[in-house]
Amino acid sequence: MSSAPEALALAEAPGYHARRTLPLRVEAMRQLRRRRTLLMGGVLAALPFVLITAFAIGGTPGGEGGGSRINLMDVATESAANFAATSLFVSAGFLLVVPVALFCGDTVASEASWSSLRYLLAAPVPRSRLLWSKLVVALGFSLAAMVLLPLVALGAGAVAYGWGPLRLPTGGALATSDTVPRLALVVAFVFVSQLVTAGLAFWLSTKTDAPLGAVGGAVGLTIVGNVLDAVTALGSWREFLPAHWQFAWADALQPDLAWGGMAKGAAVSVAYALILFALAFRGFSRKDIVS
Repeated sequence: MSSAPEALALAEAPGYHARRTLPLRVEAMRQLRRRRTLLMGGVLAALPFVLITAFAIGGTPGGEGGGSRINLMDVATESAANFAATSLFVSAGFLLVVPVALFCGDTVASEASWSSLRYLLAAPVPRSRLLWSKLVVALGFSLAAMVLLPLVALGAGAVAYGWGPLRLPTGGALATSDTVPRLALVVAFVFVSQLVTAGLAFWLSTKTDAPLGAVGGAVGLTIVGNVLDAVTALGSWREFLPAHWQFAWADALQPDLAWGGMAKGAAVSVAYALILFALAFRGFSRKDIVS
């Protein structure tokens, strides 16, 4: 976009500091005011109430599925903590993928679709600073979406089912004092496991001018990962798939906290995410900006 002499002139311009361009608070307010942010927040906040209504209409959930590795639905209405854990369980596989893909895939591509990207860079905002600001804000909104759901579920569940220990479908219960820290650990792991989707969406956002293409591509590739994980013929190769570890957080809801699965899942997700983020920064630094 700008030649080396121009960049040097900017660096020497009085009062110009690259770190001060596109502040995080400015980018955060821009994204917060967007309709899709408010709509996604409304959907996530409404989910617990939809589940409460479904339980009220259909009666106490039962364990007809039987063969599942974990079945939190059996104890969903035992307490607010159980209800929050169930809300995470039913949404972690797909629903929480959508806000991550949306917030991270709609970053650069939306600016390109509005034909405002070149004007941002001419402001002048360095390319690395532009990507860094947008990535940090996108990840922040993704984390906020994952925190919003269990928080609303805890509040709604406390009113509907009362406060108490988190009862386990396998028997026993977690102490009330351990409930919130364990749920926080679950949210943290879900966020880390979704970094792969964030990386995919962000990388695609730097490659296309169509936000829906970046968002849809990230969601689609995440679904492909889930399908591949279901192919048992792949054997131990599935352990290299982030989707293989997406429910490893169930180990955090056991009397004896086990870190093995979550540690492996986090390592796989972070490794993929770092590669994808690096590809996004490298590709965008060399890209011809015409939008």
